[in-house]
Amino acid sequence: MKKTFSAKAEEVQRQWFVIDADKKVVGRVAEKIANLIRGKHKAIYTPHCDTGDNVIVINAEKAIFTGKKETQKDYMSYSNYVGGEKHESAEKRRQRRPELLIQGAVKGMVPHNRLGRQQIKKLYVYAGTEHPHEAQKPVALAI
Repeated sequence: MKKTFSAKAEEVQRQWFVIDADKKVVGRVAEKIANLIRGKHKAIYTPHCDTGDNVIVINAEKAIFTGKKETQKDYMSYSNYVGGEKHESAEKRRQRRPELLIQGAVKGMVPHNRLGRQQIKKLYVYAGTEHPHEAQKPVALAI
C-alpha cells in the first residue's frame, strides 16, 4: 500500500526567480508569481505547507493594465475611524508607489491565513531595474 507524500517546509529546496514586469499585464504577472511563491509548479506541492520559491519582480512601474483599468480601477482603504475611507485610482497609486500594484494583486491570490502571510514574505517587488539580491543568484524567468 502506498502512503501519501506530504512535504515538510524545512526540507524544501528554495530557488530565486527574477521576473521583469516591463509591458506585462498586472494580473497575468501576479498569477504566475502567486503560483511560484506557493510552490504549485513543483511536484512536491502540499497545500498546507510552504513549498514555494522566492520571487523578485523588477520594473513594476512599467506593468500595464488592460482596457480602462488605469483610470477606472479603484483601491479603497479604511482606517477604522469615522470618515476614514480613502479611495485611490490605479493611476495615482502608480505615481505614489508602483510596487503596491503587483503586491496587492499577488496578495489577493494567496490564501488569506497565516500560511499566506508567510508565503507573501517571499515576494520582493522593485519599481526599477535594480535589486539588492544578486548574491542569491536569481534565475530570470520569462512570462
